[in-house]
Amino acid sequence: MTDPDADGLLAEQLLRLTRRLHRSQKRQLEQAEIRITPAQSRLLRALAHYDAPPRMADLAARLEVVPRAVTSLVDGLEAVGCVRRAPDPGNRRVTRIELTDTGRAALRALRDARRAAAEDVLAPLTDEQREVLGGLLSALVDGRTEGRC
Repeated sequence: MTDPDADGLLAEQLLRLTRRLHRSQKRQLEQAEIRITPAQSRLLRALAHYDAPPRMADLAARLEVVPRAVTSLVDGLEAVGCVRRAPDPGNRRVTRIELTDTGRAALRALRDARRAAAEDVLAPLTDEQREVLGGLLSALVDGRTEGRC
Protein backbone atom coordinates (compact mmCIF):
# COMPACT_ATOMS: atom_id res chain seq x y z
CA MET A 1 0.00 0.00 0.00
CA THR A 2 1.29 3.46 -0.83
CA ASP A 3 1.73 6.28 1.65
CA PRO A 4 -1.24 8.71 1.40
CA ASP A 5 1.12 11.65 1.95
CA ALA A 6 3.32 10.47 -0.92
CA ASP A 7 0.24 10.17 -3.17
CA GLY A 8 -0.82 13.67 -2.16
CA LEU A 9 2.63 14.98 -3.00
CA LEU A 10 2.53 13.25 -6.40
CA ALA A 11 -0.87 14.77 -7.12
CA GLU A 12 0.45 18.23 -6.21
CA GLN A 13 3.51 17.73 -8.41
CA LEU A 14 1.33 16.67 -11.33
CA LEU A 15 -0.85 19.75 -10.90
CA ARG A 16 2.18 22.04 -10.75
CA LEU A 17 3.65 20.40 -13.84
CA THR A 18 0.37 20.80 -15.72
CA ARG A 19 0.20 24.48 -14.79
CA ARG A 20 3.79 25.00 -15.89
CA LEU A 21 3.08 23.30 -19.21
CA HIS A 22 -0.03 25.47 -19.73
CA ARG A 23 1.89 28.66 -18.93
CA SER A 24 4.66 27.74 -21.34
CA GLN A 25 2.17 26.91 -24.08
CA LYS A 26 0.33 30.18 -23.46
CA ARG A 27 3.62 32.10 -23.85
CA GLN A 28 4.33 30.28 -27.10
CA LEU A 29 0.88 31.15 -28.45
CA GLU A 30 1.22 34.79 -27.42
CA GLN A 31 4.58 35.00 -29.20
CA ALA A 32 2.94 33.57 -32.33
CA GLU A 33 0.10 36.09 -31.84
CA ILE A 34 -2.51 33.32 -31.65
CA ARG A 35 -5.42 34.47 -29.49
CA ILE A 36 -7.33 31.26 -28.83
CA THR A 37 -8.57 30.10 -25.45
CA PRO A 38 -7.77 26.59 -24.19
CA ALA A 39 -11.41 25.59 -24.70
CA GLN A 40 -11.38 26.90 -28.27
CA SER A 41 -8.16 25.03 -29.00
CA ARG A 42 -9.76 21.86 -27.67
CA LEU A 43 -12.69 22.35 -30.04
CA LEU A 44 -10.32 22.93 -32.98
CA ARG A 45 -8.43 19.73 -32.13
CA ALA A 46 -11.73 17.83 -31.91
CA LEU A 47 -12.79 19.19 -35.31
CA ALA A 48 -9.56 17.96 -36.87
CA HIS A 49 -10.50 14.35 -35.99
CA TYR A 50 -13.62 14.30 -38.16
CA ASP A 51 -13.52 13.22 -41.80
CA ALA A 52 -16.61 15.32 -42.55
CA PRO A 53 -17.85 18.47 -40.80
CA PRO A 54 -19.65 17.43 -37.61
CA ARG A 55 -22.88 18.72 -36.12
CA MET A 56 -22.74 20.85 -32.98
CA ALA A 57 -24.28 17.95 -31.06
CA ASP A 58 -21.45 15.67 -32.23
CA LEU A 59 -18.88 18.16 -30.96
CA ALA A 60 -20.69 18.55 -27.64
CA ALA A 61 -20.70 14.78 -27.15
CA ARG A 62 -17.02 14.44 -28.09
CA LEU A 63 -16.00 17.29 -25.77
CA GLU A 64 -18.39 16.08 -23.03
CA VAL A 65 -20.02 19.50 -22.67
CA VAL A 66 -23.53 20.84 -23.14
CA PRO A 67 -24.42 21.98 -26.68
CA ARG A 68 -24.78 25.58 -25.48
CA ALA A 69 -21.07 25.60 -24.57
CA VAL A 70 -20.17 24.49 -28.10
CA THR A 71 -22.30 27.31 -29.54
CA SER A 72 -20.29 29.89 -27.58
CA LEU A 73 -16.98 28.34 -28.65
CA VAL A 74 -18.04 28.20 -32.29
CA ASP A 75 -19.21 31.83 -32.12
CA GLY A 76 -15.76 32.91 -30.93
CA LEU A 77 -13.89 30.80 -33.47
CA GLU A 78 -16.17 31.93 -36.27
CA ALA A 79 -15.53 35.57 -35.34
CA VAL A 80 -11.79 35.08 -35.93
CA GLY A 81 -12.30 33.03 -39.09
CA CYS A 82 -11.18 29.63 -37.79
CA VAL A 83 -14.50 27.85 -38.41
CA ARG A 84 -17.68 28.41 -40.38
CA ARG A 85 -21.19 27.15 -40.03
CA ALA A 86 -22.50 25.27 -43.06
CA PRO A 87 -25.95 23.84 -43.74
CA ASP A 88 -26.26 20.07 -43.83
CA PRO A 89 -27.11 19.07 -47.40
CA GLY A 90 -29.42 16.30 -46.21
CA ASN A 91 -31.26 18.19 -43.46
CA ARG A 92 -31.57 21.96 -43.57
CA ARG A 93 -32.38 22.11 -39.86
CA VAL A 94 -28.87 20.81 -39.08
CA THR A 95 -25.78 22.99 -39.07
CA ARG A 96 -22.34 21.53 -39.58
CA ILE A 97 -19.08 23.11 -38.41
CA GLU A 98 -16.25 23.35 -40.92
CA LEU A 99 -12.61 24.08 -40.22
CA THR A 100 -11.33 26.93 -42.43
CA ASP A 101 -7.83 27.45 -43.80
CA THR A 102 -7.32 29.96 -40.97
CA GLY A 103 -8.43 27.27 -38.52
CA ARG A 104 -5.99 24.76 -39.98
CA ALA A 105 -3.18 27.31 -39.66
CA ALA A 106 -4.23 27.95 -36.04
CA LEU A 107 -4.14 24.20 -35.38
CA ARG A 108 -0.59 24.01 -36.74
CA ALA A 109 0.41 26.94 -34.50
CA LEU A 110 -1.25 25.22 -31.53
CA ARG A 111 0.66 22.00 -32.21
CA ASP A 112 3.92 23.93 -32.55
CA ALA A 113 3.24 25.78 -29.27
CA ARG A 114 2.41 22.52 -27.50
CA ARG A 115 5.60 20.91 -28.82
CA ALA A 116 7.74 23.90 -27.81
CA ALA A 117 6.15 23.97 -24.35
CA ALA A 118 6.86 20.25 -23.90
CA GLU A 119 10.46 20.76 -24.98
CA ASP A 120 10.78 23.59 -22.46
CA VAL A 121 9.33 21.58 -19.59
CA LEU A 122 11.14 18.34 -20.45
CA ALA A 123 14.54 19.98 -21.12
CA PRO A 124 16.10 18.75 -17.83
CA LEU A 125 15.37 15.10 -18.69
CA THR A 126 17.56 12.73 -20.68
CA ASP A 127 16.08 10.77 -23.59
CA GLU A 128 15.91 7.69 -21.38
CA GLN A 129 14.09 9.60 -18.62
CA ARG A 130 11.63 10.97 -21.18
CA GLU A 131 10.93 7.45 -22.39
CA VAL A 132 10.29 6.23 -18.83
CA LEU A 133 8.07 9.25 -18.11
CA GLY A 134 6.13 8.60 -21.33
CA GLY A 135 5.51 5.02 -20.27
CA LEU A 136 4.40 6.05 -16.80
CA LEU A 137 2.06 8.73 -18.14
CA SER A 138 0.58 6.26 -20.66
CA ALA A 139 -0.10 3.84 -17.82
CA LEU A 140 -1.90 6.57 -15.89
CA VAL A 141 -3.85 7.90 -18.85
CA ASP A 142 -4.83 4.46 -20.10
CA GLY A 143 -5.63 3.21 -16.60
CA ARG A 144 -3.50 0.12 -17.04
CA THR A 145 -3.03 -2.00 -13.96
CA GLU A 146 -0.28 -4.34 -15.09
CA GLY A 147 1.43 -6.10 -12.26
CA ARG A 148 -1.52 -5.84 -9.89
CA CYS A 149 -3.31 -8.85 -8.45
